[in-house]
Amino acid sequence: MLQLSATFDLQQDVVSSIFKKEATVGIIKEYSGIVDTRILNIERDGGVLYSWKGETGTTRIGKYDPNTRQNKLLYTFDKQVCVSSCSLNKEETLLAVSLAQRTRTEERLRPVSKCLTLLIEIHPINNTKVLKAVDCRVRVQFLHPDTERDSVLESHLLLVAEDGYVEQLHVMLVRQEGYRVVMLSPECLARDRVAEEFSWVQWDSQTQRLFYLTHREKAVLKCVQFSHDRDCETLFELVLELPSNPFTCMRFVNLGFDHHQETQQEREEMRMVVITNNTGSMCVCYSQPACVNQEITYTIVLVHRGCSKTFSVALDGTPSPCSTDLLPLFIPIGYYVVVYLSGHFLHCINTRQQELLCHSLFLSGVDAELGVLGSDSVVLSLPESSLLDLNTGRMYTVDLNPSFLMDLLHCSHRRPDAQRLAALHCLLLYMGPNAALELKIIDWICDNVMPFDTFDQIQEFILASLYRIIYKKCLSLDEVLPYSSVFEKKKVPEALDQVPGVTCTTELHAEPVFKGKARSLQGYWEELQWSTEKMKYFEAVPNPRYRASQNLPDWTKLLTTLKLEKSKNKKASNYLRHIEENTKQVLSKVDSWNLDQKVVLLFQEEDSQQRALIGLMVDKLREHLNRHLPRLGKKKIDVLVVNYVAKLLELIRRMLESVWLKYKLGPLVLCLKQQGSSAEWTVFHVMCRILEATKTLCLPLPPDLDNSDANEELKFSIVKRLPESMEQRICHLWDHPISSACISRDYVRGLLEKHAKTKGSMFMERDEPGFRPEFLPLTFLTKILLDVEDRVLNPFEEQENVDARFVEETALKQTLILMGFQDK
Repeated sequence: MLQLSATFDLQQDVVSSIFKKEATVGIIKEYSGIVDTRILNIERDGGVLYSWKGETGTTRIGKYDPNTRQNKLLYTFDKQVCVSSCSLNKEETLLAVSLAQRTRTEERLRPVSKCLTLLIEIHPINNTKVLKAVDCRVRVQFLHPDTERDSVLESHLLLVAEDGYVEQLHVMLVRQEGYRVVMLSPECLARDRVAEEFSWVQWDSQTQRLFYLTHREKAVLKCVQFSHDRDCETLFELVLELPSNPFTCMRFVNLGFDHHQETQQEREEMRMVVITNNTGSMCVCYSQPACVNQEITYTIVLVHRGCSKTFSVALDGTPSPCSTDLLPLFIPIGYYVVVYLSGHFLHCINTRQQELLCHSLFLSGVDAELGVLGSDSVVLSLPESSLLDLNTGRMYTVDLNPSFLMDLLHCSHRRPDAQRLAALHCLLLYMGPNAALELKIIDWICDNVMPFDTFDQIQEFILASLYRIIYKKCLSLDEVLPYSSVFEKKKVPEALDQVPGVTCTTELHAEPVFKGKARSLQGYWEELQWSTEKMKYFEAVPNPRYRASQNLPDWTKLLTTLKLEKSKNKKASNYLRHIEENTKQVLSKVDSWNLDQKVVLLFQEEDSQQRALIGLMVDKLREHLNRHLPRLGKKKIDVLVVNYVAKLLELIRRMLESVWLKYKLGPLVLCLKQQGSSAEWTVFHVMCRILEATKTLCLPLPPDLDNSDANEELKFSIVKRLPESMEQRICHLWDHPISSACISRDYVRGLLEKHAKTKGSMFMERDEPGFRPEFLPLTFLTKILLDVEDRVLNPFEEQENVDARFVEETALKQTLILMGFQDK
């Protein structure tokens, strides 16, 4: 399910480099061959800080740069020390270090603090200042703010103490002799108290945010946002329904790795992590160890959705003595949160489409294994979709595996529908624009052309692909645009609403409190606040999600209006001109395609019905978004809507062209000169299924082919392969001499057959204007038709009389063509 790509290997990228460098200076002989190297921290730029010891009696700190793949020595202690925390400022001029101090036997009578925190000048190596000497662990972390300045002469350092408080130190720097960067006043550094009285803390280096949990009467999650101008502000608070005293000792998340903590083997009562996404979403994930009955429970608080989901999974196998220590990892992958418990299950939870279980993928057994990680690995989840195996010192980036997901689709006879639907959405939504992958999905649709029992795969392909194109524009688009055809059903099938082995309960959670000033709530925080406030509106409004199928009555009415105005040769109304203008805007986007690369020739200005539906969809979708999301602004909504409908037409074109290319068909196929091949029949079947899928959703199709000789032959060959009842309906839609001739012939045949069966019918001369006595056979036929037309109804469904003048002119034209006096 997940593919892990190695990005860092401590042995290959660091230890081997250490041996090479030591060998060049002749020190390698002093080593016994083992270098005690440990990862300390990972900074915002991806740089890995590490320490190592050898038999030389020193401890050194270095940095591995993932961009240059080079190692750099930062500092050397003249004796062996136990580095428990370390951080480097952005300019690489200051190094903060916390040392875990152990009292030697001969020094027991002398009091020694357990933790010594130092601030070291390293450019060049100069002063060392003691920041703290305390009896609790202290984690250090420099801020790495976004700034366009090349050289910043101030640094800001966080000291996070095990006693439950955070201090921020402001270190002013000065440049000397052109290259020396030293502390300006090391004896009096400015300090601010950032947070206090917490039991859990998490640092997000990419966003420069500090989350912490306080627990007095209720558990409250708070967040401090740091900015580039040395300001920090508590912007966010959220009450959580957590167990009482969830953490009996301090828990640090994303604040480096302490290899010397005395409580390293103590039992972890709960695992908790906050996951944010730049589109404005926030998830609070937490879990407790497995219960005695071998059931594990984990909760995802969807802050941006105003609800929380608690999942319970029964673990397979016999209870193990250490089952109470089982805690899953929470791994962010895009807007998915992967919950992974080694040896048991992997749950890929969709945090944007969370209504149904079928849009999240649950795997167990062999499917849930991550091969490169051993059963005894100590694995930590890192930001930016990464994992760290502390035992081996390897880091991996984590991603969804498209090959595995495609295998899930192809093994449809052994997979439940909910799993197939979830895999399809992972491929379409998460993987992004990938032409090769999209072609594989279309191949799968062709091989399984009939809809499944619980969902239509063509409809899912269209809606999910369209959603992927626009979902990053605004988080609230999740609530107003469709992403799955499942919601078109009156009742969700039970097979999609349940996942074997997993139970889920949904609860509303307390509203978050945004405490920042108006100027501070920008970017991410502004989007999150607006999303949480908008959720109250969506909960009160029935059916806020757009459904194109609801446009069917309006489309029928629009077609009637078009037909009426055409028959009376009236000038188009303002509304019809408005609809046509919408269509032109959409097709202007489509016209930018390279016509030379087209296999199926579409978009040629002919199909008035589809043009009307295109314009109507633009109008209805624009109206829907302006009603529910006026914050986006009319101009942005206009662009979004036109692009949305244009992408829909493009998507259907790509489906058609992929099918034609798959079966090696050119533009001139399905003709009557030869018997249709199996490939042609398959393509025709897929085209009918696309028509069926789009018709059910009332989605527009690309306008039809023009009437060139090649396309005329193609369309006529398609019409002749249709069942007779469908052929008659198509003839009424196709404004072409061939269609007119079919209508006339069938109409005359029906009239004459009924006339022949009517006894006593007499032919009477009529002196009415409009007859053409110079063409006597046609005049005689027309008189017969006029005689019986009043008493015989049109055999077609419309129950309308066909104008005899129309039949006369059609017959005359066909006669002249057959006699060679006129071209088609």
